Amino acid sequence: MSPDLWRFSLDLYAKPGVEAACLASQEAGINVCLLLCSLWLDQRGVPCSEPRLHTLRPLAEAWDAEVVRPLRSLRRQWKTMAQQDPALDNLREQVKRLELEAERRLLERLEAAAKDWPPAQHEGSAQWLQALTASVEPAHHDALHQLRVVVSGT
Repeated sequence: MSPDLWRFSLDLYAKPGVEAACLASQEAGINVCLLLCSLWLDQRGVPCSEPRLHTLRPLAEAWDAEVVRPLRSLRRQWKTMAQQDPALDNLREQVKRLELEAERRLLERLEAAAKDWPPAQHEGSAQWLQALTASVEPAHHDALHQLRVVVSGT
């Protein structure tokens, strides 16, 4: 188990199928950083509660809306043109690195908000994931299930 959220996220993302599951979740409207944080908290045995969700959600949503999504939008907007323009492709790669750094900063903020939450008796119930994704369309449950399986195997 990785002690910090960033390392946990990198380790998890490197596992087969996780990148695709995270991207599918992102397309379903799920904040992937919040999703990774929920998996990390669940693995650490930290009980999920409405006040804790209320602490994490606004933090993630504000940073995502103001920082991450504008960078992602610009990167995506340049994708086609960058294939024909090496200079623009270089700029697009820089934006991609900024987007990743913005996600890292968000993970650090989420970890700081949750660092003092103690673990409890826990049996891997995926309660964080269930609470976070309760309103997700059934069509996206496969990606979430894949994440549950990968995390339970770590």
